[in-house]
Amino acid sequence: MSEVVDHLAELTGFRDRDVMDVTLVSALRDLLEPVSVAIYRLVGETGQERWLTRARLQLADAVATADPLSFDHNHLPAADSEPERLECMRGRVVMDRHEGAHWITLFPIATEREVVGVLEIASLAKLETAAQRTVGSILKIYHNFLGLLDYSERDTLTGLLNRKTFDESFLKAVGDLVLRDPAAQLVAERRHEVRDAGYWLGVIDIDHFKRVNDSFGHLIGDEVLLLLSRLMRSSFRFHDLLYRFGGEEFVVLMRCQDEASALLAFERLRHNTRQYVFPQAGRITISIGFTRVRGGDTPASAFERADRAVYHAKGAGRDQVQSHAQLLANGLIEEHAQASAMELF
Repeated sequence: MSEVVDHLAELTGFRDRDVMDVTLVSALRDLLEPVSVAIYRLVGETGQERWLTRARLQLADAVATADPLSFDHNHLPAADSEPERLECMRGRVVMDRHEGAHWITLFPIATEREVVGVLEIASLAKLETAAQRTVGSILKIYHNFLGLLDYSERDTLTGLLNRKTFDESFLKAVGDLVLRDPAAQLVAERRHEVRDAGYWLGVIDIDHFKRVNDSFGHLIGDEVLLLLSRLMRSSFRFHDLLYRFGGEEFVVLMRCQDEASALLAFERLRHNTRQYVFPQAGRITISIGFTRVRGGDTPASAFERADRAVYHAKGAGRDQVQSHAQLLANGLIEEHAQASAMELF
């Protein structure tokens, strides 16, 4: 019993979802001693979903393995290649089967909003009822703790990440950037010589949102914000970080190969928003500014550049996407000194 308590204490001791998944498979490996234990999540657009390995650990492994978020997900197994995983998720039921020399037991992993994945345990013998109950109880604690994280990290209206999580997730996401001389990087941006994959930060602002609230009331305004958040989810990839900063302002942090790829993603959202007919409010438009995240950036300095590009987009007629680097190269704006965290928050 003390071993179970120790693992639960470790599981709930982290606020990092990646670490929680690794801790979960480690705890179950130590408790059950199976052949392997893994967490799989279904990712991708509807009709093109694929299985992403979040954490996988075999009995003799020292560390868990996982699929990197930044590689081409078209190489992942298609959803229909594992029909029993799909049935486990959709039916929210525990399933088991005999496969070769192993028994495979599947458990659905759910959040407050949806079933997001499957826990798969391979063992030499079929899991006994008591062992299945233990796994189910641990998953309930895991589920409840994820709910607490969602409550503290998510905007209550849209379900997107909230502003207070931005600094931490920004620094984590860009932690693998190679530090460069900021002056040299700025020259590269001016010459459009930055070609390697990097992170891009976009700021999104709804055009004339005050008119929506004034004309239709705040309930309709809230509905516009909620529907825009859904358009954002469908326009970007599952691992892109989407935030609501408050009011009608949203932020996106994503990894792209180059500026053209980032521009394409932001233009897709602008187009999808422009074509969507919002109930009561009708058609609305958005203005977007974006920038490449530079080595040595603070969250505030990257935000400041993207925000300046949004300001230029609004002044130039709204309903458009503007790149900070392009505006800089065209001489339409000047480079500012790096903003401090206090200037943003």
